[in-house]
Amino acid sequence: MRYTERFYRNVINTDLTCFRLNVEESDLLILSEKDVSAEAENELKKQRQILKQYIKDFPDFYYSFNPVECDESAPEIIRIMCGASFLCNVGPMATVAGAIAEVIGKRLLNISPQIIIENGGDIFLMTAKERTISIFAGTSPFSLKTGIKLKPRDCPFGVATSSATVGHSTSLGNADSVTVVCPSSSLADGLATYFCNLPIDEEFRNIKEKIVEFPFLEGIVVIKNEQMFSWGDLEIVYLE
Repeated sequence: MRYTERFYRNVINTDLTCFRLNVEESDLLILSEKDVSAEAENELKKQRQILKQYIKDFPDFYYSFNPVECDESAPEIIRIMCGASFLCNVGPMATVAGAIAEVIGKRLLNISPQIIIENGGDIFLMTAKERTISIFAGTSPFSLKTGIKLKPRDCPFGVATSSATVGHSTSLGNADSVTVVCPSSSLADGLATYFCNLPIDEEFRNIKEKIVEFPFLEGIVVIKNEQMFSWGDLEIVYLE
């Protein structure tokens, strides 16, 4: 697997404790009110082992580009991924980064009331104050100059960005970035992948036509070169 340096993390400005967690291919940025590094590392190792074993037992779970069923007795992270893949019409592995952030984030909430986990552009958020997420869109002039202002909620939610022009992921689309806001990071991950696989024209017709199929989509921002499309209850901000 090719690795893309996550230099966008260098522009973070936060009041929370911030640390980076690397375990094999997983590279997480975690923000919290206190040091949760030991608990986060243990949980990440646990979830990675669960995924490895399940993939070994059920290879289709890893290779499929379409939703895959799983038994109710499957581990939590597997059930989350399968459920999100069906709702977003993508393969289970299209939701893996968001699902890992989601499972770990929920565990860490027992220790810290505020948790933000970024896993390759897929973000789990539980925040007590307003936060601004900047959008990295490759060489587009909007890249790192455009952000979404997010208000605090009573429950966790998710934001995810996918790109057809940046990174190692396979994509059938041509957008520099697709950023979505959803009730969970696993759903956000899957839906960002789904929309990023759509070919974008000048009028963003494909995006507009498909939005109505996903009632859980709260907002979306699509960037392609010098064009940007946004939909939903989002506050778009321009960053200096």
